Amino acid sequence: MKIIDDLIGADTKFGALLQTCRESRRLVLFIVAIALLLDNMLLTSVVPIIPEFLYSIRHPNESSTTLAPPPVATTPSPPSASGLGANDTEGGNTTLLFIAGSPFTPTNFTPTLSPEEERRLQRHKDLVEENMEVGVMFASKAFVQLMANPFVGPLTHKIGYSIPMFTGFIIMFLSTLIFAFGRSFSVLLIARALQGIGSSCSSVSGMGMLAERYPDDKERGNAMGFALGGLALGVLIGPPFGGFMYEFVGKSAPFLVLSALALGDGLLQLLMLQPGVVKQEADPPSLKALIMDPYICVAAGAITFANMGIAVLEPSLPIWMMDTMGADRWEQGVAFLPASISYLIGTNLFGPLGHRMGRWLAALLGLIIIGFCLIVIPRARDIKQLILPNAGLGFAIGMVDSSMMPELGFLVDIRHSAVYGSVYAIGDVAFCLGYAVGPAMSGTLVKSIGFEWVLFGIAMLNFLYAPMMFMLKNPPTKDENKSLILGEKSSVRYVTYQNEEEDE
Repeated sequence: MKIIDDLIGADTKFGALLQTCRESRRLVLFIVAIALLLDNMLLTSVVPIIPEFLYSIRHPNESSTTLAPPPVATTPSPPSASGLGANDTEGGNTTLLFIAGSPFTPTNFTPTLSPEEERRLQRHKDLVEENMEVGVMFASKAFVQLMANPFVGPLTHKIGYSIPMFTGFIIMFLSTLIFAFGRSFSVLLIARALQGIGSSCSSVSGMGMLAERYPDDKERGNAMGFALGGLALGVLIGPPFGGFMYEFVGKSAPFLVLSALALGDGLLQLLMLQPGVVKQEADPPSLKALIMDPYICVAAGAITFANMGIAVLEPSLPIWMMDTMGADRWEQGVAFLPASISYLIGTNLFGPLGHRMGRWLAALLGLIIIGFCLIVIPRARDIKQLILPNAGLGFAIGMVDSSMMPELGFLVDIRHSAVYGSVYAIGDVAFCLGYAVGPAMSGTLVKSIGFEWVLFGIAMLNFLYAPMMFMLKNPPTKDENKSLILGEKSSVRYVTYQNEEEDE
């Protein structure tokens, strides 16, 4: 970075402008938001691509056009001596047929299906089997990110936030290129898992950087709402962008575009953030102390349960739409559009609003709305009927995320010390846990109990967890905890003193 500064010259107008930009909190917020946007574009652009692409690998000779949903097999009517079919009527009354003296029933003959119907039914079976494979691939990123977070969080305490942030860009860039040129399940799985490491570096460092630059609780909520808006915009653009590019250009196209955008973000970080070692002045709280804090665990749990529903939908909803609606690739991507738009609105609205009404209340209402939307989604019979429940789901998740992310920083401020790497590692673990458990379970559960019952079960989990938000209404501060402990010790000493006097 010193070489760049020497080339520009600190005494030039551009050098002075550059130095002013480096000191700007808003520019840091913009860089974090862009990093989250690109990370989540990569995360979600594969949603409409991977199921269809994996199916085309397994069935290279099948037409690329999506077939209509499998028809309900109907039993053909056998011929009768009178020449009437099973559904023929005389004078408006149904004629009951007998074959060899016995009433005709579906059990005494084998129905025949046309080759087209057999092909559609076989496709239905293949798509149900593919749920598990797609779920594993989607969950791999979250599992790797889950394992990386406990290392990235404490690392930021020692070297600062800028180096892990830039490392996240490098890893994401490599992951995007592998996605572009990968042509097998194993290679794509590696790319997805590698993205988890990059996401861990970017999200933990980005949120910690914002918490440090915005010490005021209200400003921090607004800033994190804006950053999560970048995340939401990535989720918003990703599925339709991936589906459209895959349909009309090819599989590699969306990932090559993303790699170019990631390269631009990396150059911006290199120029403005000046990656270098910056040690924290305050003593950071230990990861163990934060994990043992029940209030931090409750806030993190809300993030997990809120995101579990959409995490289950990502691998299973496109396949369910292909199976039940005969949806095209672009329709599978567009199905997530209402959720993404409403998430963008929810995060920006409840960043400041959550501070006013109480973040615990915003999260409680969000969890309840999520439950109702998950119950309604499987009742849709075409893409239009998915708009309202998906929009409600995205808005409610935005309520929870934009409330609980700044709440984690607030809890660290009042109950520990103002060093944020580890607490946002926990927050990111909570986010990843939902995206790891959801897709990993969805394949097996959808196959065994069905798509509708899986969403119903997750809805019940959200309903049951919602009352836990009352714990965050008035969390005790560090001084209150000390006073409580000292008060208990004084009471014990007083009782001991009384007992000694009675003994005398």
